[in-house]
Amino acid sequence: MKLRTLGLTVLGTLGLSALPACNKDEAAPAATQAPAAPPTIKAAPLPADTPLPQEETAQAPKGGGTVRGFVTFKGTPPAPNPITPGTDPNCEGMELVDQPVHVKDGKLANVLVRVQGNVPGQPTTPPSSMVVVDQNRCMYLPRVQGAVTGQPLVLMNSDSTLHNVRGMSGGKQLFNVTQPPLKTKEAQPPKEADIIRLKCDIHPWMTAFVVMSPHPYFATSSEDGGFTLQGVPPGTYTLEAWHETLGTKTAQVTVREDQEATVSFEFVAAK
Repeated sequence: MKLRTLGLTVLGTLGLSALPACNKDEAAPAATQAPAAPPTIKAAPLPADTPLPQEETAQAPKGGGTVRGFVTFKGTPPAPNPITPGTDPNCEGMELVDQPVHVKDGKLANVLVRVQGNVPGQPTTPPSSMVVVDQNRCMYLPRVQGAVTGQPLVLMNSDSTLHNVRGMSGGKQLFNVTQPPLKTKEAQPPKEADIIRLKCDIHPWMTAFVVMSPHPYFATSSEDGGFTLQGVPPGTYTLEAWHETLGTKTAQVTVREDQEATVSFEFVAAK
């Protein structure tokens, strides 16, 4: 979960101080001209499959078992919401629809699947790998991902325009970071947050979610609806599948050492 030069059109009015009246025999002073404004440089669109930069590669926990499955969607998914992109030329190439319910061939993407609660034998310290949220073509990438409580969160701006990242937990503001063009900053997720929603006040259609867990046993469903949790210690657990608008589903799973368990979740369209 991956540069360009900022172009800002500067508009201004050149102030002229009052000039004394000219005698008839004197030539009028040449008119002062305002300097030409620099051209606006538009951000070059990146391919959709451009990998997000990571400080380190997150390693799957060793030992334990594996949980695999799919998230499906039954019914007709809601239509995407149109986006009015505004007048920022540096957003060129962005998506013009907001699609919280992303369904392809009956499979649902962007569902965060995690083991509920604590896990016996779970790591006592968060991973050093960084969770990256990139701002690319005035959209957050990825839209949904998980993180371990206390894991470093990198807020990256790959766009040639100004952003701000407001982190919310319910109605509580956790942080509000200004992101100059082509800059990266780092924020530490508060320990008490369960789900962090990211918003940009400058580009109000931008939305992303970081779902926090006390352990690394979580995964986000891909476009084919698939997910994989690796290195889960043996035991019986409740799995939770969370979606930003469709709510949550739960399922029981028993994990055995060096074995694979399968679980499926189905979300249904509202009637």
